[in-house]
Parts: sequence; C-alpha cells; structure tokens
Amino acid sequence: MPTPFIHDTEGDSHKADLSYIEAASKAIAPVLKSGDLVVLESTSPVGATEQMAAWLAEARPDLTFPQTHGESSDIRIAHCPERVLPGHVIRELVENDRVIGGLTSKCSQRAVELYKIIVEGECVVTNARTAEMAKLTENSFRDVNIAFANELSTICHELNINVWELIALANRHPRVSILQPGAGVGGHCIAVDPWFIVDSCPEHARLIKTARIVNDDKPKWVLEQIKQQLDQIHQNKPNVSRASIKVACLGIAFKPDIDDLRESPAMGIAEQVSALGCQLMIVEPNIHQLPKTLAQSASLVSLDEALVQADVVAVLVKHKPFIENTAKLINLAHIIDAVGLLNTK
Repeated sequence: MPTPFIHDTEGDSHKADLSYIEAASKAIAPVLKSGDLVVLESTSPVGATEQMAAWLAEARPDLTFPQTHGESSDIRIAHCPERVLPGHVIRELVENDRVIGGLTSKCSQRAVELYKIIVEGECVVTNARTAEMAKLTENSFRDVNIAFANELSTICHELNINVWELIALANRHPRVSILQPGAGVGGHCIAVDPWFIVDSCPEHARLIKTARIVNDDKPKWVLEQIKQQLDQIHQNKPNVSRASIKVACLGIAFKPDIDDLRESPAMGIAEQVSALGCQLMIVEPNIHQLPKTLAQSASLVSLDEALVQADVVAVLVKHKPFIENTAKLINLAHIIDAVGLLNTK
C-alpha cells in the first residue's frame, strides 16, 4: 500500500501522511529481537525509512539500530518498494526485479537474502534514500509522459485535429513513443507519488509539478465536454428539463479491465456529473455495486440499457466490453470519447 496524503479541509494537501508507518513501527517494536530485519515496502517519500528506524529505536532503547550503530546494529532495516501491476500481483512479485536499499550494507545483504527466497528477478542493491526515490521516479516518469499526451489532446481539440491519428503518425518516428491520452490519471501510485517529490524539493520539481497539474485538470476538461453536450440538448429542445436528461458514464475504474476505483478520474467525473441535475447511469462491468459516493445519485446498468436510454454517453475508461461494442457507440448523437475508443484512423 502507498503512503497517503495528509487530508486538510480543502482536500488539496500533498504532504505525505507517515502516521500509518509510525503506527506499524510501534506495533512491531515490542516483538523485535536482535538479528531481526525490518523492511518498509510502502511507496514513501525520501527519508521515510530513516524515520521508521528512528521510531523503532525510540520504542526499543534496549536494541541497537543502524542509524547509531551502523553495521554492528542488532536490527537491520531496509526499503524495498513493491513493483506490481493490479491483476498480476503474484506473478510480478516473483518475476520482477527488486530495488533494495538498506541503511547499511549488511542491512541490504539481509534483505536480499530474504527476497531471493521468492524473487526470480534481480535484486539490485542501493541505499535506502535512492530506493525510495526510484519508485517515486518510476511513477513520475509515467505521469509526465501521460501529461504530454493529455495536453496534446486538449490542444488538438482546439485545433480540430484527431489526437489519436496525430499520435499514431508521430509514433512512426523511430525515437518517439507518445502514450495515449485519457480522462486523467488515477490509481494509488501514479496520481500520488509525484507529489512526494514535489513536496520534498518544490523549487526544483517544476516539470513534475506541472505534469501533476495537467493530469489533475484533465477530468475538469472532460466534464466541460459533457456540459457542452447538455447545453446543446437544451438548445435543440428548450422544453426539456435537466432532470429528464440521462447521462451514461462508461467506466469508473482508474484503468481498463480492473475493478479498482482508487484515485479514479473517471469516478470523479461521474460524481461531478451527478451534481449537474441530470439522471446518471454508470456502466462498469468490473463491479457489482456502486461506491457510496454514487449509490444515492446514480444507477449501475448494462451497456445495452445505457445505449437505449442515455441522451449523452461519456466513454471514460477503455474496457474490453466497450471496445467489443464500438459499432453500437460510433453513431451516437451526443458522445464524449475521452479514451480514443471511437478512433478509426
């Protein structure tokens, strides 16, 4: 699990909440004994492993720790960030390379011995701070590149250019590999981890911060496209009330073909649509019931039901069942395609 943000009243805090690591440290401290290894796997800001070691030392003054006794310490401490893809966790736990950063060389060695019991990939040794930064960097790299694609999509919309055709053409260059735009960036990693870098070094993390802002703004842009379709319906049919208009959101998971709704831009869009006064229909083939934030204001329906009843359809996630039914979607009068489902170029 990742380290969450500290929640403030405005909901825009980007400082890491280390209270969970502190609580876990205090929970295991009573059972520690000389020779034990403690590994922090949670994706955390730089310095979190050292802070964990300090909490453990405070709780157990009868034991020695790497920060004070180096290689001769009673307890070994390391950071080894997880690298797994939802839906493939067990396979990737075994097959993926692991970055292992101990507070000392012997800490790293002990951690490697542990992980090699199950890991078939390479265990690459570094220090704890670099291991922490490695995971943040991996997810920030993805975030920055997605932001480039998302920004292209909004520019191309203004210039009346098919962004998916444009990207396909640009990617014919042997050294260009642009990602696909979408409704935003979600999940518990890519949408969160870059902020840890920004918070740790705000005066230098300018590109990383800008990418976060671009990706956080993309759902707002998609929502504006939905509003424009609603306005168009009102213009064409002035006597139609907002409450009688049905909007179908196709997909609320944070990525295709999973049931994970954490930090999902699509779900955020759906929640905003529910506040527009229209009837909201959700098509999410990977869940059996709506989350609490949508349960009172929306209905979970099948794709066929949505296509028959909805006045406006917004494709927010590129799930396989939607791809398989593209032909049913392509000629709809009021459709927003945030993921390139209908792209025929």
